[in-house]
Amino acid sequence: MIAIIDYGAGNLFSLKSSLGLIGEEAVITRDREVLRKADRLILPGVGAFGDAVKKLKETGMFDAAREEALAGKPLMGICLGMQLLFDKSFEYGEHEGLGLIHGEIRDITPLLPAGLDVPHMGWNSLTFPKKSPLMADLSEGDYVYFVHSFAGFDCEEDVIAATEYGGVTLTAAVQHGNVMGCQFHPEKSGDVGMKILKAYCREKW
Repeated sequence: MIAIIDYGAGNLFSLKSSLGLIGEEAVITRDREVLRKADRLILPGVGAFGDAVKKLKETGMFDAAREEALAGKPLMGICLGMQLLFDKSFEYGEHEGLGLIHGEIRDITPLLPAGLDVPHMGWNSLTFPKKSPLMADLSEGDYVYFVHSFAGFDCEEDVIAATEYGGVTLTAAVQHGNVMGCQFHPEKSGDVGMKILKAYCREKW
């Protein structure tokens, strides 16, 4: 069973529906006991980093998710959920993250050519600087769907997928052992996204 962590800042039902389409049982929860019993966890997220951290802590999911991951349970973050895995973010101030992926979340705007749209929104192709079972069924150049203005930096050792926007290479996915995340939305990325979700559900991390 997969527990989708509900802390008030995620596209929960589209993700649950996508998991159902690949035959996976998923439950939306903010119950620590359900997290303990689950085989895998998914941390979704939309919005601002600081607000999300506050909600995670208020619901008890900050410590609960971190404890489960440190104990070895697979944890996958999606979009803002991936960013929350990092040490810290500089979105509207400085905020601590879960500290499960070493690196920082920073604004991509200063790196991009003037006039380029931010947020980075739409379909972009992937490259794979490091092999991971999460991306094993994908091919170089496969497209996935992004919506973000911030990205992961100083995390090169854990980057398993990258994308290019405005001539700048951005972190698209990370993995450190049983903890992994996608900056893009697998549940909105068609067949490619379904392959990623299947890989997360079937592999022994």
